[in-house]
Amino acid sequence: MTLFRAFLVVQFLVVTIYTLIVVANVGPNLFPAAINGVQAMDWQGQFNLDFLTFVLLAGLWIAWRHNFTPLGIVLGLCIFGGMIYFAVYLLVISFQTNGDMKQILLGQERGNG
Repeated sequence: MTLFRAFLVVQFLVVTIYTLIVVANVGPNLFPAAINGVQAMDWQGQFNLDFLTFVLLAGLWIAWRHNFTPLGIVLGLCIFGGMIYFAVYLLVISFQTNGDMKQILLGQERGNG
């Protein structure tokens, strides 16, 4: 669990630093750039679309993990923060569940059963 948590911290730091550099150089116009890539029907667009499907699946999993409660839906929608959000989310729940991977994956209610 320690290595997993360290991996999450590294992911958070790398993506956050990279994002800050990109925002400083290009500005915060993520969505137009991502949509333009998809519309161009090139490899950047393919990557953007593929990444979007991963983000949607992760958000759906988060909402499901919280039994689609209002909080769970909000937490699931926050996935549009990408790995910066997801790494923190996983780090927090790893501590809330004392590293119990069954509870991390299934949620505390399903994971206790």
